[in-house]
Amino acid sequence: MQYQESYSCPPIQNIDVGSQGTHLSAMTYDQYCTLESSSEISACPVHNSPSTASSSPNECVVSQPNSQSYHSELQDSSENTSGSPGSESYVIHKLRELETAMLGPDSDNLDMYNMTAMPGPNQIVSEAEKWKFLVEMMSRGDLKEALCTCALAIANSDMFTVEWLMSELRQMVSVTGEPIQRLGAYMLEGLVARLASSGSSIYKALRCKEPAGADLLSYMHLLYEVCPYFKFGYMSANGAIADAVKDEISVHIIDFQIAQGSQWVTLLQALAARPGGPPHIRITGIDDSTSAYARGGGLDIVGKRLLKLAESYKVPFEFHAAGVSASEIQVENLGIQPGEAVVVNFALTLHHLPDGSLGTQNHRDRLLRLVKSLSPKVVTLIEQESNTSTVPFFARFVETLNYYQAIFESIDVTLPREHKERINVEQHCLAREVVNIIACEGAERVERHEHLGKWISRFEMAGFTPYPLSSFVNFTIKTLLQNYSEKYTLEERDGALFLGWMNRPLVAACAWR
Repeated sequence: MQYQESYSCPPIQNIDVGSQGTHLSAMTYDQYCTLESSSEISACPVHNSPSTASSSPNECVVSQPNSQSYHSELQDSSENTSGSPGSESYVIHKLRELETAMLGPDSDNLDMYNMTAMPGPNQIVSEAEKWKFLVEMMSRGDLKEALCTCALAIANSDMFTVEWLMSELRQMVSVTGEPIQRLGAYMLEGLVARLASSGSSIYKALRCKEPAGADLLSYMHLLYEVCPYFKFGYMSANGAIADAVKDEISVHIIDFQIAQGSQWVTLLQALAARPGGPPHIRITGIDDSTSAYARGGGLDIVGKRLLKLAESYKVPFEFHAAGVSASEIQVENLGIQPGEAVVVNFALTLHHLPDGSLGTQNHRDRLLRLVKSLSPKVVTLIEQESNTSTVPFFARFVETLNYYQAIFESIDVTLPREHKERINVEQHCLAREVVNIIACEGAERVERHEHLGKWISRFEMAGFTPYPLSSFVNFTIKTLLQNYSEKYTLEERDGALFLGWMNRPLVAACAWR
């Protein structure tokens, strides 16, 4: 891909680079050469066509039809429209599937295809008709349309079409361009990685350089400041927690992805000002590898920071580090003590747990049943409002494109394109999620979002009932959004709050008991 600025590809979250079952070597992946620290980068699938250019192991060349052979193929196929079954491989109803997916409720009625000139849904077209359609599509310059067509071709194993489209797409994407161009660069990266079937080894094969821990932390902090998504979630959860423990003298908060512990700064401050004095607070923190890397150490760093903060607010405080992953947690890891009010916080973490599609055990439902057995005062949930868990590849691609386009557009409003750290923020905080959703399958795909409706069903099956968020929380968040773009939207429905961008819901927050 041709990029205007060099950069290195992002680290993927919660993936074991040395996991079993991956068989791609770095030499093999040289054929794919995608997002490396290079100012001129090509991306290509494996395709043994006569037009594939030769390259050395250290070169990256996109296999594509040259001008002459391409036009002669069009001419030949146009003279033989009856064609062989192999040449008539592009099924129109697949294009209609693409149109339907892109014309969903969140797509703002995109005019993706002019289907009036196309044959019926069950008719097969010749190669000439297919390439005419593709060339006309590319002449429109609609990057979103082209990306989806490429993904559909991958889903249909139409590798020659994929190869040609990728050679065109690399001229259309740019990490310094419009939001869709920047997102397109990472979507294309994900498609290339998927073709390699490389799973979690893609980053190792690409010789990627992770940012230093302190740099990654600064990128995460910048994203936290320029977009209200995290603050929205933390404020919603903290409001429910403060209300649930307003009369308690001993509170035990179990945080299933404590990260830097930032969520608890404002809660400790609020509890310190509680009439009658603050309760005794104990926080159990459960870690993830990305947060530990960004911190430059284990949970003891978070514990010391929060302890110092609590002392400044004169709040009695303890910190307990649970050195086990969320999917393996057991009651004995949590250190529950008699007489304390238990609070459980799931902030943008449940979608990382394996669901029932990956094996006989559904870790999401198991964990919710375990939490219910603790008789918590309140359980808070913050999750992305997206559906990428069990849907097929192409539908997942379209959903990811629509969802992250809204995210990238919101960044564009707050963080100017000339801001020197914007590329790093998007690359290291967002692109790794995009690539993981598109490129990986099975246990290697750790980004598995579900719509709130599915989470509601899971909580209800585990025996929970909704805990209504107070009107004060709603008012506080509306006040917060006044500091950002007027394009952010706040909606209350199904007992939850939804933060969106131009009416596209992006993050949902709710509480249970």
